[in-house]
Amino acid sequence: MKLPLFSHMREAAQKLMNKSASAAIQQAMDSLRGHPAAPPQPAMRDINPPPGQTAAPKAAPEPATPPRNGAKPNPATHPTEFAQDMLNRMGIKVDLQANIDRAIDVGALMHPAPEVALPDGAQFIKSSYTNHAGTRNYKLYIPASYHGQAMPLLVMLHGCTQNPDDFAVGTQMNQLAEEKECFVVYPEQTPNANQHKCWNWFSAIDQQRGQGEPSIIAGIAQQIIDDYPVNERQVYVAGLSAGGAMAVIVGTLYPELFAAVGVHSGLPFASAQDLPSALTAMKRGVPAPRKAGDGSQPIIVFHGDSDSTVHPRNGEQVIEQLLHQQGKQSVQSGSVPNGHRYTQTKHTKADGTPIGEHWVVHGAGHAWFGGNGSGTYTDAKGPDASREMLRFFRTVS
Repeated sequence: MKLPLFSHMREAAQKLMNKSASAAIQQAMDSLRGHPAAPPQPAMRDINPPPGQTAAPKAAPEPATPPRNGAKPNPATHPTEFAQDMLNRMGIKVDLQANIDRAIDVGALMHPAPEVALPDGAQFIKSSYTNHAGTRNYKLYIPASYHGQAMPLLVMLHGCTQNPDDFAVGTQMNQLAEEKECFVVYPEQTPNANQHKCWNWFSAIDQQRGQGEPSIIAGIAQQIIDDYPVNERQVYVAGLSAGGAMAVIVGTLYPELFAAVGVHSGLPFASAQDLPSALTAMKRGVPAPRKAGDGSQPIIVFHGDSDSTVHPRNGEQVIEQLLHQQGKQSVQSGSVPNGHRYTQTKHTKADGTPIGEHWVVHGAGHAWFGGNGSGTYTDAKGPDASREMLRFFRTVS
């Protein structure tokens, strides 16, 4: 059912030569996903849409006004009817409204997850975990370099609209797992839990130990520890955007489980309790972030200073909140050849033990730095956030 529809839509797009028709087709495809029609977006899209925003109940569809004298429907007011008319004129037999009613995920058809390449001997296993808070699928990467030895475990939390395959390809963390010999697990958020597949970092129930999504993510980590020879002193959690905000929460709530936290373009612990406060935090940061944890859990933070989705002030506040402004700081600047400049602030305890790093990447937006463009929401201009996170985790373990 899905593939023929995709083929028809691709054929239609190739035949339509004027911009208004293309825009109308795109609006129709947006409606198939259950989202209102929207104007074309720039290439770097907002991967953390207004959290908690759920689709309003659908009103009964307003009947389209029949075109007068054979005129085409107006694409601005009746995008689906306009797109249907164009398809009919080209002899393509697709009932768009019927497909809307069946809620076919055209987004997945138009932007399928990239294929994850596996070296000989490696495995990318799909499984699930269930507790009182619910069920989540996950994918576990077991490198070819694994031969029964105890290895570190990294939990990777994707951003909104992403999935494990997409996040694995974009961050290139599986390739590093081969090199560094570690397990990597990618929990997957469901559309039922959040319309945009965002982790619910802004929900009060998901900010409590033993409750909600933090308990599920911690449970996934523990399940892998039980099933494989994981070095329990080297278990880490990291994430991007909404996943970064959830990584802060999970690491703060389960410090005995996670030895360190990696946050990419995320927000502080309990920085919002509802939609208005979430939007405020994303736009300006938290008015007065409270301290979280006991200040002893190592953390590494990446944030672009041109991030228009999650204000870079949030990166500063994550560091302040978890490290309690303790220890010494040293600042150094650098640049990636043909890439971004950055400022790296290192935090150490009084005895010189590393406890935190804050990377501000200049001119960079809301995307994983050093990522592979085959995945979504990546910035290949670096620095290599994945490699630096693993280096930091090994340093502080």
